[in-house]
Amino acid sequence: MDRPALIVKIGSNVIARSDGALNTLLLSSLVRQMTDLRQQGYDVLLVSSGAVTAGRQQVTPGKKADPVVQRQVLAAVGQAQLMQVYRSLFEEHNTICAQILVTKEDFRSRRHYLNIRNCLDGILQHQVLPIVNENDVVSVTELMFTDNDELAGLLASMMGAQRLIILTNVDGIYDQPPSQAGAQLIAEIAPQQPLNALISAEKSNFGRGGMRTKSRMARKLADLGIGVHIANGQTDNILSKIINNQKVGTHFLPNRKVSPVKRWIGQAENTHQGSIHVNDGAYQALTQQEQANSLLPVGVIKIEGEFSKGEVVQLKHKGNIFGLGKSYYTSSQAQLLIGQSGKKPIIHYDHLYLSHS
Repeated sequence: MDRPALIVKIGSNVIARSDGALNTLLLSSLVRQMTDLRQQGYDVLLVSSGAVTAGRQQVTPGKKADPVVQRQVLAAVGQAQLMQVYRSLFEEHNTICAQILVTKEDFRSRRHYLNIRNCLDGILQHQVLPIVNENDVVSVTELMFTDNDELAGLLASMMGAQRLIILTNVDGIYDQPPSQAGAQLIAEIAPQQPLNALISAEKSNFGRGGMRTKSRMARKLADLGIGVHIANGQTDNILSKIINNQKVGTHFLPNRKVSPVKRWIGQAENTHQGSIHVNDGAYQALTQQEQANSLLPVGVIKIEGEFSKGEVVQLKHKGNIFGLGKSYYTSSQAQLLIGQSGKKPIIHYDHLYLSHS
């Protein structure tokens, strides 16, 4: 893409009014701001929650309904309504929007991952604004994202976005729960800066995620070289203020950029298929900053889980996860090579992502 990409994530707690209905007045303002950003030269991709919330306004599931089926029904009904609202609002600004529904499975396979990226590139090239959401209609527990914040992070990494903007119903990240007296908003969080342990774990009334999941995702994305802004979506002209670098919300400052392949691997933390345990020598060789090293079979002491060649696996040392990598072997092949020298790497450095590297 020639134009810088911006990912805007709007949470259910922003979309929904206190009575649970869609806040179309606020959405109208946010849509106007997004179209303004497009005119300023940005490619805007929207990740929007709210389908299940919208569905609740039209369908009342039975008390004995299976929770997964209940969510599927609400999403199936609500997604159509949500897109109808967005389509109408964007048409007021002569902007065509498109719906893209994905599951976590779509990000596990490198082939699927590239197919989605190519599709989004094509949509943007045709001056269409993509609206991405989790496909709750087909998602079951093991295929569900933690919430749409996780999806937004994966999308930002995939598209090499300049920035991810997460709009929620609070002003940003505080040094303690904002309900407590004396709580201070954290304006900037630098790379490697420890996150305050008192970040509120409270969740909203309508969404699945809380501030801790947002902050963990934001830290991971900033480590991959993409800035993240968490701000209150109800603030007037919030998107314009963020792009113009006004002091609103919490800004996770980005680290150095990494390659597209490493971005994909770095965001595969919750989609890995297995783990590789390494000895002290391999751990030290991989984590030293002065020299880039690959993981050789001689440094492996245990293979855990089943995975195919080309799938992402966790790297562990003394039980602690310290990285992710794309395996050159299947799990059964790697098992046979444990401790052997003179063999090709199990994970090449180019396909290795180390936490906080």
